[in-house]
Amino acid sequence: MTTANKLTILRVALIPVFLLVLYAGFKGSGYAALLIFIIACLTDFADGYIARRYHQITNFGKFMDPLADKMLVMAAMCYFVECGQMPGWALALVLLREFAVSGMRLVAAERGRVIAAAWSGKIKTASTMVCLCIMMLLNEPWVPVPRTINTLCIVVIVGTTLYSGIEYFAKNIDIFKDAD
Repeated sequence: MTTANKLTILRVALIPVFLLVLYAGFKGSGYAALLIFIIACLTDFADGYIARRYHQITNFGKFMDPLADKMLVMAAMCYFVECGQMPGWALALVLLREFAVSGMRLVAAERGRVIAAAWSGKIKTASTMVCLCIMMLLNEPWVPVPRTINTLCIVVIVGTTLYSGIEYFAKNIDIFKDAD
């Protein structure tokens, strides 16, 4: 197993640890959860760099890396919806984009075409991870929650999600021509 794939598996393994610590409610659990989330996010950047730099790109990594990202981000977003820091519609839009792009990739694969990750998708992932970290900081009891910062984070998450989703479809709309 490659180093890049081990980092992807580590990211997946950190998700339940992140959630357990986030929901634990002990003093400092928010900071501990944030630290775990940051470590998990950093594995995303590290595994991609290592895979490209050391030619460790595998089919497992192509499948599991984006799935691990989605699992980590969705876990955090579900928490924010539950605690009232994010509206459910924002999570729904992110989920709809992910399902739509994944479905398009399946259709493309069936036709022998691979749709590589676009820069807008990479920017979406990175900005979403940064915004979720900021929102975790704003969730601390001692922080007077500036709603404008929280709202700005939601706008960035939804905006980059919609933009990247539209871009994926605009660049690959020909996949659906002559669809059965």
